[in-house]
Amino acid sequence: MDHSGNRLPQFTIKQAKELVKDLHKPVPWIYWTDLLISALVGHLLFALNANSEKWLSASPVAVAAIKLTLYAGTVLLFLRAVMFTHELVHLPKEGWNGFRFAWNVLCGIPFLIPSFTYYPHIDHHRRKSYGTDDDGEYLNLSHQSPRAILFYMLLTVITPIASFIRFGILSPIAWVYPGIRKWKFQHASTMAMDFSYVRPEASDRVYRVMYLQEAACFLVCVGIVLHAPLIAKTWFDPLWLHAYAVSLAILLLNNIRTLGAHRWTGEGSELTFEQQLLDSCDYPYNPWITELWGPTGTRYHATHHLFPSLPYHNLGKAHRRLMAGLPEDSIFRETVKKSLWQEIKLLWQRSAEAERRRSGVFRAQEVERPFSSAA
Repeated sequence: MDHSGNRLPQFTIKQAKELVKDLHKPVPWIYWTDLLISALVGHLLFALNANSEKWLSASPVAVAAIKLTLYAGTVLLFLRAVMFTHELVHLPKEGWNGFRFAWNVLCGIPFLIPSFTYYPHIDHHRRKSYGTDDDGEYLNLSHQSPRAILFYMLLTVITPIASFIRFGILSPIAWVYPGIRKWKFQHASTMAMDFSYVRPEASDRVYRVMYLQEAACFLVCVGIVLHAPLIAKTWFDPLWLHAYAVSLAILLLNNIRTLGAHRWTGEGSELTFEQQLLDSCDYPYNPWITELWGPTGTRYHATHHLFPSLPYHNLGKAHRRLMAGLPEDSIFRETVKKSLWQEIKLLWQRSAEAERRRSGVFRAQEVERPFSSAA
């Protein structure tokens, strides 16, 4: 059944598996080349823009245009590099430790989003936990007020500052006061959408990884603070504003993408496999644009949820095979969307309608209450 109570066509997972059975092996050179180019060129553009006064001499209009171009390039390349954290969760455990280490050195540690913060993502793919309280990456936005959508987007403004506080201040405090460690791990160690999410206890290995990555992030925070007096020779470092502006743009783009990744129609209870599939979206059209806001296969979110182990470089091919090989009435076809903005608009409309229904119930209760009291 879907959320309206209508019976869903049976999805033939066996046939889908047969269509993509040869696409599950990740190709190391693709991963390494993509990550290194995205991260290293992104760092280069960031440095050029942050130090433009040392090398850029032109008219004000030309300077503004060049800096804006460098800024846009930095944001898009860093977004692509950062999104590999999603791949780290799904890559095989064996043979990819070097790649995981490289990603943390190039992105996770400098951006204060080390890989341990994304480990719980695997719960987002478990049928029993998807869309429930055990899924920190899900909000039932279709059933909440549009204000919840705005709140989710506005949180990007404070997220970079919150990350600095988490690793630059909270981490060393927790090292000194062990009583804070549990709270920190449960409530401040996960990249999650749901603020009420409580991270479950982990293995000793996860804690060891967390402490090592925390220490590295703490050193990054110290370096950010000391850059002002030691390098910039000022009490307020322009580098801080530059880094904040890049972080904010990356977060905004990713949050916009996330709003269109699902339909967010779950109500908190366990969903069937078919309901989970219909709750996810693919954007196969206009690849030159969609790949910018949905890099490393994230624009094929429904295909990814169908086969989480597929490497990002095969998701497009898998989507095309499924569209060509599955029956015409397959519910997989309903996951295909033409426009991210159209899906966000529909999400907003569902949310507004849910609020109107709640308001109607509230008004009806207000009308009935006097008569109930009189009785």
